[in-house]
Amino acid sequence: MLDVLVKVVLAYLLGSVSGSMVLGALRHVDIRKSGSGNAGGTNAFRTQGVWFALGVVAIDIGKGALATGLIPALGLSLPGQPISTEAQMLACGFAAVVGHCFPIWYGFRGGKGAATTVGVLAVIQPLTLAPMLLTWLLVLVLTGWVGLATMIAACSLIPLFFWLGVSPLMQWFALALAAFIVLMHRSNIAKMLRRTEHRFQRIRIVNWFR
Repeated sequence: MLDVLVKVVLAYLLGSVSGSMVLGALRHVDIRKSGSGNAGGTNAFRTQGVWFALGVVAIDIGKGALATGLIPALGLSLPGQPISTEAQMLACGFAAVVGHCFPIWYGFRGGKGAATTVGVLAVIQPLTLAPMLLTWLLVLVLTGWVGLATMIAACSLIPLFFWLGVSPLMQWFALALAAFIVLMHRSNIAKMLRRTEHRFQRIRIVNWFR
């Protein structure tokens, strides 16, 4: 058990390495002081451009994949009852997402976990990625709201995991992860209710033929 706790802490610390903050340091900018104030890929795109945002997303996806695939494989040889590899991967993956959202290196002000979640899923259940992406794109072109698209894509994990016939532990993981992603988008929900949420109007299907 002790070795799993150490691995979870390591995964959290890795998740706390924010792509936007690392690249922002090279550009001498803090994107949390611009746009929505969020340290994720969407705000990086809005405030710094597409190439900066792609770099941010690549780092954030990569750390999720490393935390889930590499850290559980570390042989720490610490005392305690052994825990299954699946449980270790899920715990480390979730810890990385939490680290991204509440990074210890940056005053616990991070992103909303979407890109890091993609990295986690790429390791534990890659078959979910294409349906999730299609769901995200469909909601985005219909509404123009990135936050709503992300929340619905995250919630699609629950039926997808059930359809894939994964273990009960993975089903609970999908439920917890979807709930956490929705929780991290609570400000987006409030803005949508107030009709002040930013929309990508050009990508909406209703504007394609104007």
